[in-house]
Amino acid sequence: MCEGRDVGTVVFPAADLKFFMVASIEARARRRKIDFERMGVHKDLAGIITEIKERDRKDSTRLHSPLKKADDAIEIDTTHLTIDEQVEFIVEKAKALN
Repeated sequence: MCEGRDVGTVVFPAADLKFFMVASIEARARRRKIDFERMGVHKDLAGIITEIKERDRKDSTRLHSPLKKADDAIEIDTTHLTIDEQVEFIVEKAKALN
């Protein structure tokens, strides 16, 4: 398994199984805030939202390997899914290939 913002379109474009994970900006910001707090860093949620929006804008508009969903990728909206639910979904899709 490999993850990254250009894995399905640039790194492994011929992969048999690709996932494009999305979540609402708010969910992503809440998750990032928790990650920061675990590192002892305290950031304002609104500031984190701004940072995420700017990173998404930069990544999706860059010239080389921009962030985009591969045409054959399965999109997973993780906004309301736990990590375990995400893993279960991916494992089930992988099992279905065999």
